[in-house]
Amino acid sequence: MPDNWIHLCIDMQRMFAEQTPWHVPWMATASPQIVELSGRYAERTVFTRFVPPPNADAMPGMWRNYYEKWPMMTGEQLPSELMDIVADLRPFAPPARFFDKRTYSPWIDGRLHETLAREKVEAIAITGGETDICVLAAALGAIDLGYRVILLKDAVCSSADETHDATLELLGGRFSVQVEITDTDAFLSGL
Repeated sequence: MPDNWIHLCIDMQRMFAEQTPWHVPWMATASPQIVELSGRYAERTVFTRFVPPPNADAMPGMWRNYYEKWPMMTGEQLPSELMDIVADLRPFAPPARFFDKRTYSPWIDGRLHETLAREKVEAIAITGGETDICVLAAALGAIDLGYRVILLKDAVCSSADETHDATLELLGGRFSVQVEITDTDAFLSGL
């Protein structure tokens, strides 16, 4: 593992942990591993937060359609405290940092990559949810940008078993040169 790595924790937020239409039941299973890694390396952790717009009209194109389907998950209807990360992770920030995003990928507007490039980050250990949506978008973007990607399979979660498994298979197979899939204990013991 290169010395200059970060832990990119994707969207471990209350709106996915609690009983909302976007609830991810597996989050509770992945959480202990994420807490362990974040606790040991808080200064290397970046928590992304998926921040919905105030309303569907605030988003362009098909995102407008998306939020027309999920109006209860917009800023006008969703209590703002549900956008925060889960309570078990709050003690680590700071020194852990936050990165808010409006899309699945944290790379779209360039801010995260610019920050990590300035810090000369070479590798990214990815945890969080959902494996087949925001984690996948984060991993593919990191691959495109040339980062070494380590996906911690016991620290990612989804609300759909079939596509979770298919995403791990896709990333571990088709992207095997650029993505390493391992578990949290093996990653930590290799540091």
